Order: sequence, then C-alpha cells, then structure tokens
Amino acid sequence: MPMMNLTYPEGTFTPEEREDLAEKLTTALLRAERAPDTEFFRSITWVHVHELPAGTVLAAGKPVEKPILRLEVTTPEGALSERRRAEMVGAATEILCEAAAIPAEESLTRVWVLMHEIPEGQWGAGGEIVYFQRLKDLAKAEREQEAPAEVVSG
Repeated sequence: MPMMNLTYPEGTFTPEEREDLAEKLTTALLRAERAPDTEFFRSITWVHVHELPAGTVLAAGKPVEKPILRLEVTTPEGALSERRRAEMVGAATEILCEAAAIPAEESLTRVWVLMHEIPEGQWGAGGEIVYFQRLKDLAKAEREQEAPAEVVSG
C-alpha cells in the first residue's frame, strides 16, 4: 500500500510526461518492495502529484529558475530494508532526473527523495487497520497465481 507524493513547479511536466513518470515510479517502488507487479498491487500504489504555481517553489528565498523536485515515499514499516530504501532512492532519482532533464551532477541540489515508514498498526484502509503481514500474504497469493502450472508427464 505504498504512496508517493511528487511535488514540483508548474510547467515541469506535460500531462503525458506526468503519467509516464507515475508509471515508472510505481514500477520502481514495487520492484524495491519485491511486491508482485500485478493489477492489484499497482492499484494500491498511489502517486499524488502536487504541481505548485510558478513562483511558489523557492530556493535560497527566491523562486527557482530550474525545476526542483521532491518525492515523498510512504510505505508500511518493514516493507523496505535499508538496502531496498537505498535502491528506491537511486531508482527514483534516476527516473526524476531523466524526466525533468536534470543532469546527474545537479541531482543533489534539485532532486530529493524522502522515505517515510508508517508504524505497524497505524495504516488504515477499508475501515480497518491493515497489517503488513496481510500484505505479505496477499503478495504470496498473487505470486502463486502468476506461477506457471507445472507440466505433469505420465
């Protein structure tokens, strides 16, 4: 049930570029979580886009001339190990730099990825608490459903 909040200045992306970006970020997060890339897991991976009006994104107290991007990634506690968080940060940075034509050497000052974990028992959906073990069980069931049937020879 990961969520991402992407914030950037107006005019950085066209609607088509924004959709492509959300698709790539979704794929990267599912991959980092080792979750099945299925319709169900995609449907619960949300990207909220916050395009801020021109002149309202500032650095050093002045409106930015070149876009700066902030991606906040929120996952259930335990969904990403330290290694997988680093994998997601790297993949997301690369995806965002490519999408906004930001040179890699400028990524430190123009692309930030913030990782948040929601403690177990603090994430609710469908009117109830969603526990990480339930998500792991759902992922296991999705993987088993995707697995090719064994051929039995007689």
